[in-house]
Amino acid sequence: KYIKIILVAYIYFRKMNFTPRLEQAVLKLYRAFHDGHLNPECCKQCAVGNILDNKDFWKNLSDEHGSPHLNYVGKVNEAFGKRFNGYSPSELLRIEMEFLTGCGYTLPFGPRKVKPENSTSKDVLFNGLVATVSFLCKLDGLPNVMDCTKIFDYQPKADSRHLRPA
Repeated sequence: KYIKIILVAYIYFRKMNFTPRLEQAVLKLYRAFHDGHLNPECCKQCAVGNILDNKDFWKNLSDEHGSPHLNYVGKVNEAFGKRFNGYSPSELLRIEMEFLTGCGYTLPFGPRKVKPENSTSKDVLFNGLVATVSFLCKLDGLPNVMDCTKIFDYQPKADSRHLRPA
């Protein structure tokens, strides 16, 4: 099920002229998903951890996992124009926020917050990846490769009156 969806998106993705950072990020996430190295609760194996080659230094850019707010260290790096594999500190935090939200977490991440029952199930991770890749495309101002309506040249109707209750 996932391989077919990802394969179609990848074929579509290859036809488009994407930025090097987007292509590298999607390929790293794709490999992590299929190799079992994607874990939303591990800072080295989450979306940003995988994009940054399984490094965890990025966690020092914010005080809370899943928060889009930079702390002092993050603000200094942002002010100096620092980039990590092409992404600014604020972009990295927003990428992680999208991934965790897509996986079903209530943010910022914490012990008393809502989280999925099985955070490493393929269904949970796939939902997180769809949200993440969609956001990565948006960051680069490119069409969303995870939007199947574009792949199949289909436009959903805004008016749903044609649907009947079951």
